[in-house]
Amino acid sequence: MKIVVAHNRYREAQPSGENTIVDSEIAQLTAAGVEVLPFIRSSDEIPSMSKVAKALLPISPIWAPRAQHDLSRLLTEHRPDVLHLHNPYPLLSPWVVRTAHRHGVPVVQTVHNYRQVCSSGIYFRDGVICQDCKGRALGVPAIRHRCYRDSAAQSALMATTLAVHRGTWRSVDRYVALTSAIADHLRDYGIPDERIVVKPNSVPDPGRPTPLGDGFLYMARLSPEKGVDLLLDAWRRHPVGALGTLRMAGDGELRPLVEAAAAERADVVYLGQLDRAGVRAAVEASAVVIAASMWHDVLPTVIIEALASGRPVLGTALGGIPYLVGADAPHEPAGTGPAQVASAVAGGGGSPMPDGIGLGDAGWVVAPEPAALAAALPVARAGAPGLALTARARYERTFHPDVVTKQLIDIYAGVARNPNHV
Repeated sequence: MKIVVAHNRYREAQPSGENTIVDSEIAQLTAAGVEVLPFIRSSDEIPSMSKVAKALLPISPIWAPRAQHDLSRLLTEHRPDVLHLHNPYPLLSPWVVRTAHRHGVPVVQTVHNYRQVCSSGIYFRDGVICQDCKGRALGVPAIRHRCYRDSAAQSALMATTLAVHRGTWRSVDRYVALTSAIADHLRDYGIPDERIVVKPNSVPDPGRPTPLGDGFLYMARLSPEKGVDLLLDAWRRHPVGALGTLRMAGDGELRPLVEAAAAERADVVYLGQLDRAGVRAAVEASAVVIAASMWHDVLPTVIIEALASGRPVLGTALGGIPYLVGADAPHEPAGTGPAQVASAVAGGGGSPMPDGIGLGDAGWVVAPEPAALAAALPVARAGAPGLALTARARYERTFHPDVVTKQLIDIYAGVARNPNHV
C-alpha cells in the first residue's frame, strides 16, 4: 500500500502535539510495511520564501497554487492508493483534496481541531468556550473578534477560506475522528456517519511502568485555554505540601504566572519546556497527570503519555478528555456552563462519586471550576494506586501503536476500495 501523508507543520518555536503525532504515525506506518510518501510543508519556511511566494501567501489557505502543482506531480509519478491529510494551513490549502480527487486518489483526513467551522480551531475566545460562528455561511464574529492570529485581515481570510471550502470538506472520503466528541462535531457539520471513523492517536510504548511517583504533573502549552489559571487557583486552596508536588512543564504566554507560583510555593516546581527524555522522567516522577483544559480539547497527547506509563489522569469534563480516561461523560455542547457540566459528570457515565467527580477506567473528570478541581485533587492522589494498572491496560487496549496502526491501515484499505468523493 502506498500512502501520501500531507501536513503543514506548525512552527517549531510553537510546540505542537500535532507535529509529533504526524511524525510518529509516519514511523509506525513505515514499520508496518506501508510505503509513505510525505508531502510536508512547514510554516518555518515562510520567512525564507521569495518575494513572489510571500506575495501569494494571502491566497494560500484558499488555493496554494505551488502546493497543487507539486502535489499533482507527486500523484502522477507515484500513483498512491490514498492521500492522508492532517493540517492544510497555510501552505497546502484544503484544495489538496480537490487535487487528489482530480487524480482519482481518495482522501482521508484526521481532524485535530474544529477548523471546519472555527477560524481559530479551538472554539474558545476571551477566556470562555465560543461557538458564535457555528451555522453561519461566513464567520463574521471571527473577523470582528480577530480570532485568527489576532488580526482582522487574517481572520477575514480564514473565515472566507472556511466558507469557500465547505463543499471541499464535505467531499472527503473518510474522516478520522480522534474521539467520539469529534465525530459528533463532524455529524453536526453535515458529514454522514459512514464517512466517519473514530480512531485515536497513539504514542510509542515506553515499556513496563515504573512504580508511581508522588504528586501531580501538568504538561501543556501555557495558555488560557489549557487551564493554567484554573489549576493554580485550585492548588492554592490546599495548604503548602498537602498534596505533594505540582510539577508544571511547557511554555507560552502564561509562563510568568507559573514562574510566580513556583516562587511563591515550595510545592510548585516549574520544569520549563521538556524534550522526550524530560517528558518521560517528569511522568515517572509523578502519581497523577492533570489535564485542566478550559476548551473542548480534542485529544491531549499528554493523557496518552500518562496512560502508557501507568499514570491515571485528572481532567476536566470537556472535549475528548472523558473519552481518553474512560469516564464516558456526556459531550456537552460548546458553550454549556460549568454548572451544567458538573451535573452531567455527577449523573453521567463512569461510576459517580461524591462532589461531582466522575470516575473512569483511567482517571477522574470534573467540571472546569476551581472548587471542583480542588475537591478532586486529594481524591485523585489517594486513588492513584488503585487506577495505575487499569490506566496502563487502557493504553494497551486502545492507544498502543500496534492497535492504532492496524486501525489506520484498515481505514486506508476500505477507502481505497470504495472511494466516495463527490
